[in-house]
Amino acid sequence: MGDIELGQALPSQTQWFTFFLQWLRHPRSMASVAPSGRQLGELMARALPDRARYVVELGAGTGAITEALMRHGISPRHLMAVEMNPVLHGCLARRFPELHLVRGDARDLVGLIAESEVFAGGKVDAVLSSLGLLTMSAELQQDILAAAFDVLHPNGVFVQYTYGWRNPLKKHVRHQLGLRCVFAGMAWRNLPPARMFVYCRGGGDTREM
Repeated sequence: MGDIELGQALPSQTQWFTFFLQWLRHPRSMASVAPSGRQLGELMARALPDRARYVVELGAGTGAITEALMRHGISPRHLMAVEMNPVLHGCLARRFPELHLVRGDARDLVGLIAESEVFAGGKVDAVLSSLGLLTMSAELQQDILAAAFDVLHPNGVFVQYTYGWRNPLKKHVRHQLGLRCVFAGMAWRNLPPARMFVYCRGGGDTREM
């Protein structure tokens, strides 16, 4: 992948334990008891639009999807990883020293992008989310998705995985924001297995690829 350095990776056992400990301490703010697996990371990376260059990752955790995005060819200088948890934020900073890393709230994404000198014009090609949308209120979902689509190019996408079997974004939120949703695959080897959805502008109900 050229001269992009992935940083000093933490041992997988350490990543798992760190993530699990944070889940024990903050179960309502963590989407899972374990970090994402390699298969899910690769599936998320493949959902990027062709020639995607500027990407935002919400809820980067211990960096499983972050690493997959870099392996896919996204420069760490063009990848903004947003993580609220201070312990996980620290893990990411040590693991990926070149990463454009911020500690903040996904609802404040417009401001976070505006404060960055990296994202020219304040627009990105994709927003990838590991947030627990399925357990969020409709109001919180709408705030996060509205902020994401405010910073996305017209043809940009919002990519979300879920451990549930239904679409994690409530139907009336999709309709209010005028979003179309596509089921984009299943990571069976992930723990637990995860379904992936891609949202874009255009309205309409969910359909499968």
